[in-house]
Amino acid sequence: MIRSLTVDRYSKDVLAPGWQKAHLKQTRDVPVELDLVVEFDDFCGAVVGWENGIVLLEDRKGKRRGAPLGAGFLLEGEPVALRPPLRGGAAKPKYTASGSRASETPAPAKVALPSRIYVEGRHDAELIEKVWGEDLRHVGVVVEYLGGIDDLPAIVAEFRPEPGRRLGVLVDHLVPGSKESRIAKQVYQAGYRDTVLIEGHEFIDIWQAVKPQRIGRKAWPSVPRDVDFKLGTLSALGLPHQDQADIARGWKAILARVESWRDLEPQLNTKVETLIDFVTQDHLADD
Repeated sequence: MIRSLTVDRYSKDVLAPGWQKAHLKQTRDVPVELDLVVEFDDFCGAVVGWENGIVLLEDRKGKRRGAPLGAGFLLEGEPVALRPPLRGGAAKPKYTASGSRASETPAPAKVALPSRIYVEGRHDAELIEKVWGEDLRHVGVVVEYLGGIDDLPAIVAEFRPEPGRRLGVLVDHLVPGSKESRIAKQVYQAGYRDTVLIEGHEFIDIWQAVKPQRIGRKAWPSVPRDVDFKLGTLSALGLPHQDQADIARGWKAILARVESWRDLEPQLNTKVETLIDFVTQDHLADD
């Protein structure tokens, strides 16, 4: 006896429940971690922190966006759900004193760029180092000490700025009609306008770039023009003010109150950031 075989071509119902999602990739859980690069609603960025169920992403241009932990992310094109890590429920991004995001791992030493930044005054240089030092080392920019604005024309002539070898300069009290403004004009007229940038603040001295609230005052004291600014300031603050040693100790105490860019007047922050951008712009393509 021959048995007939019946083939059920419809044993698998293509319209059975779940057919709508059968072709979709399954979402997998991924523990959130710093520097993990994911996409969320067409925004691609690295994880720079998370807290209270929100993950913070930052793209390569520094733009940030928050998104809720859970599903909805793409990791290397695959759907994932970001979950809190097994250890620790929150992480906040770390920043340098200048406000830039700090790297979680030490970066290798960089060869110094040909471009330079000159800063007028020893106290100015110490303040720049404290707030922007880490950023400057990261991009390979060396800061040189400028003893006085009168030396600038000779320094520029010896440096011989050119594209790829720029010179940025930060000076005190750069206001119209001042000696500083006349010397800056002299440098530009010598043909260095495209490769030298001279920025200056309006403060009589870099001390005033520190917010007065950091020393417990509403404003810096007014010092008569015929009185040495630093000694006069120390006197008005009730601090020893006899000689250079007193000035050094006074500045050390002021500088100790500065922790980040937030303790400085916005004008100085803008000037320094502008100079850093200027001297590094020819080298961005090399990063």
